[in-house]
Amino acid sequence: MFKQQDISQILFLDIETARLTKNFTDLPEGMQRMWQHKAQVIDKELEADEVYYEKAGIFAEFAKVLVISFGLVQWKNEEAHLRVKSFYGADEAQVLQEFKDLLDTKLTSNKYPKLSLCAHNGKEFDFPFLCRRFLINQIALPEVLNIQGKKPWEVNHLDTMELWKFGDRKNYTKLELLCEVFGIPSPKGDIDGSQVGEVFWQEQDVQRIAQYCEQDVIATVRLFLKYNLFPLLPDANIELTTAFEKQID
Repeated sequence: MFKQQDISQILFLDIETARLTKNFTDLPEGMQRMWQHKAQVIDKELEADEVYYEKAGIFAEFAKVLVISFGLVQWKNEEAHLRVKSFYGADEAQVLQEFKDLLDTKLTSNKYPKLSLCAHNGKEFDFPFLCRRFLINQIALPEVLNIQGKKPWEVNHLDTMELWKFGDRKNYTKLELLCEVFGIPSPKGDIDGSQVGEVFWQEQDVQRIAQYCEQDVIATVRLFLKYNLFPLLPDANIELTTAFEKQID
């Protein structure tokens, strides 16, 4: 079980991604050839461009980060309070750089000596996807994401889906299902993950995507608190703030 002081050292996060280009034919020719090979592995029944629209957003070589939402829990009078913020935009390099600056400057103070990251399915998706896109954009990895050469017990990554497995390697449980099980309000809003790419490429509404992403962060925090036998985090204790950096000085 995690104690209050331990939970205060965790940065909860979620990311949203979209395919690199609006149309498959907008990819450079070399990347089109590479995707055609991958598309055959994914689904031999569909054309490469169809698979690209449906699946490219989950592969770091063919997709980019649009949103990084994150939050920290603080305790007041034994009650959990959560502040959530997002870095988002069409300029992936800027989004990644802002997140790196947060991790490597604001969260390296004496107040966060044992910073950990936590996401739902983070070890299989969010963390490796971020690392790959950092390198593709030629941005040095933030220290907390740089696991090369580290022993397993030195990696400060938590995953609410992995915690639910209890050693069961076959288990895959969606965040929405666990919210239902634990009586947590559903994180689903007016869009779901499968629609993010189209919302971006058709509407260019990254703010809407960020609002959706923030709900997943809130749900992940609530789930983690339930895992550790804390009461449900009330809406009144959640702050969606654009002054996040000032709040954590």
